[in-house]
Amino acid sequence: MLRSLFSGISGLRANQTMLDVTGNNIANANTVGFKATTTVFQDTLSQVMRGAGASGTTGGGTNPIQVGLGVQVAATRGNFGQGSAQTTGAATDLMIQGDGMFVLGSGADRVYTRAGAFTWDEAGNLVSSSGKKVQGYAPGDPGGTLVDINLDALAGSLPAGVEMTSYSIGSDGILRGTFSDDVQRDIAMVAIADFTNPAGLERVGETAFRASANSGAPELGVAGQGSRGDLMGGTLEMSNVDLSAEFTNLILAQRGFQASSRVITTSDQVLEELVNIKR
Repeated sequence: MLRSLFSGISGLRANQTMLDVTGNNIANANTVGFKATTTVFQDTLSQVMRGAGASGTTGGGTNPIQVGLGVQVAATRGNFGQGSAQTTGAATDLMIQGDGMFVLGSGADRVYTRAGAFTWDEAGNLVSSSGKKVQGYAPGDPGGTLVDINLDALAGSLPAGVEMTSYSIGSDGILRGTFSDDVQRDIAMVAIADFTNPAGLERVGETAFRASANSGAPELGVAGQGSRGDLMGGTLEMSNVDLSAEFTNLILAQRGFQASSRVITTSDQVLEELVNIKR
Protein backbone atom coordinates (compact mmCIF):
# COMPACT_ATOMS: atom_id res chain seq x y z
CA MET A 1 0.00 0.00 0.00
CA LEU A 2 1.25 3.51 -0.78
CA ARG A 3 2.88 5.33 2.17
CA SER A 4 1.37 8.58 0.90
CA LEU A 5 -2.12 7.22 1.60
CA PHE A 6 -1.37 6.82 5.30
CA SER A 7 0.47 10.15 5.40
CA GLY A 8 -2.64 11.81 3.98
CA ILE A 9 -4.83 10.14 6.59
CA SER A 10 -2.56 11.35 9.40
CA GLY A 11 -2.80 14.87 7.94
CA LEU A 12 -6.60 14.68 8.02
CA ARG A 13 -6.58 13.65 11.67
CA ALA A 14 -4.06 16.26 12.75
CA ASN A 15 -5.76 19.13 10.94
CA GLN A 16 -9.14 17.99 12.26
CA THR A 17 -7.72 18.31 15.78
CA MET A 18 -6.49 21.80 14.94
CA LEU A 19 -9.99 22.68 13.69
CA ASP A 20 -11.50 21.34 16.92
CA VAL A 21 -9.12 23.36 19.10
CA THR A 22 -9.62 26.53 17.05
CA GLY A 23 -13.39 26.13 17.08
CA ASN A 24 -13.37 25.77 20.86
CA ASN A 25 -11.28 28.93 21.20
CA ILE A 26 -13.67 30.93 19.02
CA ALA A 27 -16.71 29.58 20.87
CA ASN A 28 -15.19 30.84 24.15
CA ALA A 29 -14.17 34.27 22.90
CA ASN A 30 -16.52 35.89 25.45
CA THR A 31 -16.05 33.40 28.30
CA VAL A 32 -14.81 35.01 31.52
CA GLY A 33 -11.31 33.83 32.44
CA PHE A 34 -10.97 31.47 29.46
CA LYS A 35 -7.44 30.66 28.27
CA ALA A 36 -6.89 29.87 24.61
CA THR A 37 -5.16 26.72 23.35
CA THR A 38 -2.77 26.28 20.44
CA THR A 39 -2.05 23.07 18.52
CA VAL A 40 1.52 21.89 17.99
CA PHE A 41 2.31 19.38 15.22
CA GLN A 42 5.29 17.07 14.82
CA ASP A 43 6.29 14.55 12.17
CA THR A 44 6.09 10.83 12.83
CA LEU A 45 8.88 8.26 12.43
CA SER A 46 10.60 8.16 9.04
CA GLN A 47 11.25 4.92 7.19
CA VAL A 48 14.93 4.46 6.40
CA MET A 49 15.44 3.41 2.77
CA ARG A 50 19.23 3.58 3.03
CA GLY A 51 21.45 4.33 5.98
CA ALA A 52 24.24 6.89 6.03
CA GLY A 53 27.66 5.83 4.85
CA ALA A 54 31.01 7.08 6.11
CA SER A 55 33.67 8.37 3.74
CA GLY A 56 36.52 6.02 2.89
CA THR A 57 39.61 5.72 0.74
CA THR A 58 37.57 4.99 -2.39
CA GLY A 59 34.85 7.63 -2.07
CA GLY A 60 32.97 10.13 0.04
CA GLY A 61 30.20 9.54 2.56
CA THR A 62 26.54 9.21 1.67
CA ASN A 63 23.53 10.71 3.39
CA PRO A 64 20.66 8.55 4.56
CA ILE A 65 17.53 8.22 2.43
CA GLN A 66 14.40 8.50 4.58
CA VAL A 67 10.72 8.82 3.78
CA GLY A 68 8.39 10.43 6.30
CA LEU A 69 5.23 8.62 7.40
CA GLY A 70 3.00 11.57 8.18
CA VAL A 71 2.17 14.01 10.98
CA GLN A 72 0.80 13.82 14.50
CA VAL A 73 -0.33 16.24 17.20
CA ALA A 74 2.56 16.82 19.60
CA ALA A 75 0.67 18.94 22.13
CA THR A 76 -2.24 21.25 22.76
CA ARG A 77 -0.59 24.11 24.63
CA GLY A 78 -2.51 26.51 26.85
CA ASN A 79 -1.94 30.25 26.54
CA PHE A 80 -2.05 31.77 30.03
CA GLY A 81 -1.49 35.35 28.94
CA GLN A 82 -3.50 38.09 30.63
CA GLY A 83 -7.00 38.70 29.26
CA SER A 84 -8.56 42.13 28.95
CA ALA A 85 -10.31 43.73 31.93
CA GLN A 86 -14.05 44.37 31.95
CA THR A 87 -15.44 46.66 34.63
CA THR A 88 -18.66 45.39 36.18
CA GLY A 89 -18.92 47.39 39.40
CA ALA A 90 -19.98 44.29 41.36
CA ALA A 91 -18.04 44.08 44.63
CA THR A 92 -17.67 40.29 44.40
CA ASP A 93 -16.27 40.31 40.84
CA LEU A 94 -12.50 39.88 41.11
CA MET A 95 -9.65 39.90 38.62
CA ILE A 96 -6.04 38.88 39.21
CA GLN A 97 -3.68 41.44 37.68
CA GLY A 98 -0.66 39.21 37.10
CA ASP A 99 0.08 35.57 37.88
CA GLY A 100 -2.02 33.26 40.02
CA MET A 101 -5.41 31.55 40.16
CA PHE A 102 -8.35 31.50 42.55
CA VAL A 103 -8.82 28.35 44.63
CA LEU A 104 -12.25 26.68 44.54
CA GLY A 105 -13.67 23.68 46.39
CA SER A 106 -12.34 22.06 49.53
CA GLY A 107 -10.16 19.17 50.65
CA ALA A 108 -8.79 17.03 47.83
CA ASP A 109 -11.46 18.29 45.41
CA ARG A 110 -9.82 21.65 44.71
CA VAL A 111 -9.78 23.28 41.31
CA TYR A 112 -8.26 26.55 40.14
CA THR A 113 -9.61 29.29 37.91
CA ARG A 114 -9.01 32.79 36.55
CA ALA A 115 -12.75 33.43 36.31
CA GLY A 116 -13.57 35.72 39.23
CA ALA A 117 -17.33 36.04 38.69
CA PHE A 118 -18.24 35.32 42.32
CA THR A 119 -21.35 35.89 44.41
CA TRP A 120 -22.72 35.08 47.88
CA ASP A 121 -24.91 32.03 48.47
CA GLU A 122 -27.73 31.78 51.02
CA ALA A 123 -25.29 30.71 53.75
CA GLY A 124 -23.01 33.70 53.21
CA ASN A 125 -20.30 31.74 51.38
CA LEU A 126 -18.44 33.33 48.48
CA VAL A 127 -19.02 30.97 45.55
CA SER A 128 -18.24 30.71 41.85
CA SER A 129 -20.89 30.76 39.13
CA SER A 130 -20.94 26.94 39.29
CA GLY A 131 -21.49 26.94 43.08
CA LYS A 132 -17.96 25.98 44.19
CA LYS A 133 -16.80 27.71 47.38
CA VAL A 134 -13.96 30.23 47.12
CA GLN A 135 -11.10 29.40 49.47
CA GLY A 136 -9.15 31.80 51.66
CA TYR A 137 -7.45 32.32 54.99
CA ALA A 138 -8.48 33.65 58.35
CA PRO A 139 -7.39 37.30 58.90
CA GLY A 140 -3.68 37.58 59.72
CA ASP A 141 -3.01 33.92 58.86
CA PRO A 142 -1.81 33.86 55.23
CA GLY A 143 -0.42 30.46 54.38
CA GLY A 144 -2.41 28.77 57.15
CA THR A 145 -5.28 26.34 56.75
CA LEU A 146 -7.61 27.11 53.86
CA VAL A 147 -11.17 27.97 54.88
CA ASP A 148 -14.38 28.90 53.07
CA ILE A 149 -14.78 32.66 52.72
CA ASN A 150 -17.95 33.54 54.61
CA LEU A 151 -19.50 36.93 55.35
CA ASP A 152 -20.64 35.77 58.79
CA ALA A 153 -17.23 34.50 59.91
CA LEU A 154 -17.04 37.14 62.67
CA ALA A 155 -20.65 36.81 63.83
CA GLY A 156 -19.75 34.99 67.05
CA SER A 157 -17.04 37.45 68.07
CA LEU A 158 -18.88 40.75 67.53
CA PRO A 159 -20.13 42.89 70.42
CA ALA A 160 -23.82 42.61 71.15
CA GLY A 161 -26.00 44.52 68.71
CA VAL A 162 -23.19 45.18 66.22
CA GLU A 163 -23.98 44.29 62.60
CA MET A 164 -22.19 44.60 59.27
CA THR A 165 -23.32 47.55 57.18
CA SER A 166 -21.04 47.15 54.13
CA TYR A 167 -17.98 45.26 52.89
CA SER A 168 -15.19 45.54 50.32
CA ILE A 169 -12.40 43.39 48.91
CA GLY A 170 -9.11 45.23 48.54
CA SER A 171 -6.23 44.74 46.10
CA ASP A 172 -4.50 42.74 48.83
CA GLY A 173 -7.38 40.22 48.76
CA ILE A 174 -8.61 41.09 52.26
CA LEU A 175 -12.38 41.05 52.76
CA ARG A 176 -13.12 43.96 55.11
CA GLY A 177 -16.44 44.71 56.71
CA THR A 178 -17.72 48.03 58.03
CA PHE A 179 -19.92 47.54 61.07
CA SER A 180 -22.60 49.53 62.83
CA ASP A 181 -20.12 50.63 65.54
CA ASP A 182 -18.11 52.43 62.79
CA VAL A 183 -15.26 49.92 63.06
CA GLN A 184 -13.70 48.14 60.08
CA ARG A 185 -12.79 44.51 60.70
CA ASP A 186 -10.95 42.01 58.51
CA ILE A 187 -13.12 38.97 57.76
CA ALA A 188 -11.01 36.80 55.46
CA MET A 189 -8.19 36.79 52.88
CA VAL A 190 -8.69 35.43 49.36
CA ALA A 191 -6.22 32.62 48.60
CA ILE A 192 -4.21 32.72 45.36
CA ALA A 193 -2.45 29.66 43.91
CA ASP A 194 0.57 29.83 41.64
CA PHE A 195 2.10 27.02 39.57
CA THR A 196 5.58 26.36 38.25
CA ASN A 197 4.13 25.19 34.92
CA PRO A 198 0.57 26.50 34.37
CA ALA A 199 0.55 24.94 30.88
CA GLY A 200 0.61 21.54 32.58
CA LEU A 201 -2.76 22.11 34.29
CA GLU A 202 -5.65 19.83 33.30
CA ARG A 203 -8.85 21.50 32.11
CA VAL A 204 -11.91 20.16 33.92
CA GLY A 205 -14.65 22.36 32.47
CA GLU A 206 -16.47 25.36 33.95
CA THR A 207 -13.34 27.45 33.15
CA ALA A 208 -11.45 25.58 35.87
CA PHE A 209 -8.21 23.59 36.02
CA ARG A 210 -6.84 20.78 38.15
CA ALA A 211 -3.21 20.24 39.14
CA SER A 212 -1.44 17.49 37.23
CA ALA A 213 1.86 15.65 37.48
CA ASN A 214 3.51 18.20 35.16
CA SER A 215 1.98 21.41 36.52
CA GLY A 216 3.69 21.11 39.87
CA ALA A 217 1.95 21.39 43.21
CA PRO A 218 0.03 24.62 43.86
CA GLU A 219 2.01 27.25 45.73
CA LEU A 220 -0.64 28.86 47.92
CA GLY A 221 -0.55 32.38 49.28
CA VAL A 222 -2.32 35.72 49.01
CA ALA A 223 -2.44 38.53 46.44
CA GLY A 224 0.78 40.51 46.04
CA GLN A 225 2.84 37.82 47.76
CA GLY A 226 5.78 36.48 45.79
CA SER A 227 4.95 36.32 42.07
CA ARG A 228 1.20 36.46 42.67
CA GLY A 229 -0.63 39.42 41.18
CA ASP A 230 -2.85 41.97 42.89
CA LEU A 231 -6.62 41.82 42.88
CA MET A 232 -8.91 44.25 41.11
CA GLY A 233 -12.40 44.50 42.60
CA GLY A 234 -15.47 45.16 40.47
CA THR A 235 -13.60 43.83 37.42
CA LEU A 236 -13.53 40.56 35.47
CA GLU A 237 -10.78 39.10 33.31
CA MET A 238 -12.17 38.25 29.90
CA SER A 239 -11.00 35.57 27.49
CA ASN A 240 -7.53 36.00 25.99
CA VAL A 241 -8.66 34.59 22.63
CA ASP A 242 -7.35 36.63 19.67
CA LEU A 243 -10.09 36.25 17.06
CA SER A 244 -7.91 37.49 14.18
CA ALA A 245 -5.31 34.81 14.97
CA GLU A 246 -7.99 32.14 15.39
CA PHE A 247 -9.58 32.92 12.01
CA THR A 248 -6.12 32.64 10.46
CA ASN A 249 -5.70 29.26 12.15
CA LEU A 250 -9.07 28.21 10.74
CA ILE A 251 -7.84 28.93 7.22
CA LEU A 252 -4.56 27.09 7.85
CA ALA A 253 -6.36 24.03 9.23
CA GLN A 254 -8.87 24.06 6.39
CA ARG A 255 -6.17 24.25 3.72
CA GLY A 256 -4.13 21.57 5.46
CA PHE A 257 -7.18 19.32 5.57
CA GLN A 258 -7.90 19.96 1.88
CA ALA A 259 -4.28 19.27 0.90
CA SER A 260 -4.25 15.99 2.85
CA SER A 261 -7.52 15.02 1.16
CA ARG A 262 -5.87 15.69 -2.19
CA VAL A 263 -2.97 13.39 -1.25
CA ILE A 264 -5.44 10.60 -0.51
CA THR A 265 -7.30 11.20 -3.78
CA THR A 266 -4.08 11.14 -5.81
CA SER A 267 -2.86 7.99 -4.03
CA ASP A 268 -6.19 6.33 -4.80
CA GLN A 269 -5.82 7.24 -8.47
CA VAL A 270 -2.33 5.72 -8.53
CA LEU A 271 -3.65 2.50 -6.96
CA GLU A 272 -6.42 2.41 -9.55
CA GLU A 273 -3.82 2.66 -12.32
CA LEU A 274 -1.92 -0.25 -10.82
CA VAL A 275 -5.10 -2.37 -10.77
CA ASN A 276 -5.79 -1.46 -14.41
CA ILE A 277 -2.29 -2.60 -15.42
CA LYS A 278 -3.12 -6.06 -14.08
CA ARG A 279 -6.24 -6.12 -16.24
